[in-house]
Amino acid sequence: MEERPPARVERDSMGPLEVPAGAYYGASTRRAELNFPISNLRFPRQFIRALGLIKLAAAEVNRDLGLLDPKLAGAIIQAAQEVVDGKFDDQFVIDICQTGSGTSTNMNANEVIANRATQLLGGKFGSRLVHPNDHVNICQSSNDVIPAAIHLAALMGIQDKLAPALEELRAALAEKAEELWPIIKTGRTHLQDATPIRLGQEFLGYAGQVERGLGRMRHTQEELSEVALGGTAVGTGINAHPEFARRACARLSELAGVSIRETSNHFQAQNNLNAVAEASGSLRTLALSLFKICNDLRWIASGPRAGLQEIELPAVQPGSSIMPGKINPVIPESTVQVAAQVIGNDATIALADQAGSTFELNMMLPVAAYNLLQSIDLLASASANLARQAIKGLKATEQGPRMIEQGLMLATALAPVIGYDAAAELAKDAYKTGRTIRELARERTRLSEAELQRLLDPSAMTEPGLTGGPGGG
Repeated sequence: MEERPPARVERDSMGPLEVPAGAYYGASTRRAELNFPISNLRFPRQFIRALGLIKLAAAEVNRDLGLLDPKLAGAIIQAAQEVVDGKFDDQFVIDICQTGSGTSTNMNANEVIANRATQLLGGKFGSRLVHPNDHVNICQSSNDVIPAAIHLAALMGIQDKLAPALEELRAALAEKAEELWPIIKTGRTHLQDATPIRLGQEFLGYAGQVERGLGRMRHTQEELSEVALGGTAVGTGINAHPEFARRACARLSELAGVSIRETSNHFQAQNNLNAVAEASGSLRTLALSLFKICNDLRWIASGPRAGLQEIELPAVQPGSSIMPGKINPVIPESTVQVAAQVIGNDATIALADQAGSTFELNMMLPVAAYNLLQSIDLLASASANLARQAIKGLKATEQGPRMIEQGLMLATALAPVIGYDAAAELAKDAYKTGRTIRELARERTRLSEAELQRLLDPSAMTEPGLTGGPGGG
């Protein structure tokens, strides 16, 4: 007969329940653990840290407001700090697919902190010397704590991980743009030949996309800095001191190093996920930028014999188990998979905002939190990896400049002088015969060799301006 692990009995409002003997959580958490055997998805470290910070700030403020005994407050503050530091991550056992408000996870935090604080004061687990509701949860509800924790965790993730990674990627792309500026190649639109462009100009465009992604993150941070804390159950602030939210937000700003402020409208802050959806939308846009950049890299590095091969990406690993010597663009490939995941996460968050928002509370908070924080982490890791393992080490080949003279769209530079129709005929005939625009223009127009040299100078075509002259000829 299988031996059962040791257990203790704890109580919540529904009555007694066995809890693993060494667990810091209590009956409420254990019920949720048993109720939701759904997946292996759990709240990430960043969210648990944010939750711990909220409980820490709340204990300090409630002590200062005279709502919490200083001795109990001291123990709660120490226990909450240990949650912040990751000491009890293994005690947060509840599935993401749980009660839509995240109440189970809020109680998980309350119980862990209460039992640890009780232990620090010399009491026994489950004795409720420090009570999870009456002491740890003063002036709070799951309905304002969980939305606030989502915002706080996202803000810390953007500031500490994503923004630095994006800046590293932007800088690498800008540096590569400068390095590759002298390289002139054939531009492409619709995957067809277009007028010449500098390889550095292409990379300047990539750097600009990332730079604008950083700008969107700054706007996102401003939106996320407004939090629901203080609204308690339905936004009215019942059972919360009028000064609690303002003081708690000020203290959270100090503790987390990000800007947090109480919302000016608690009812909107709790009944929807609009700010989270907007943040996710900015992350989706960033993912689309990375998708575009990496697809371009894969195209222009394709080959080495049967592709474009205008650049060489760093060779980081063998590309095939059967084809010797094959090297694949694995770093861009990994990045586009991240982008696909983020785009999918955004669809989940949009649905959570739309379908989960009913009357006074959104009921899909946990899954929205999980997907938002995963997107931030994935984009941060992928951006830094792309910069370090692909962008910084890539090199231009001779293929791009070699193909310039063969480019059919060089005829564009002749159009202001000989007219659009005549230039189009040159382009079509050059394609049919395999000859160059320069050769045919030398035969069919009155342009001198010096004029052709000036008009068909590829470097001049990479700058704005009208270099031809009046049509005709």
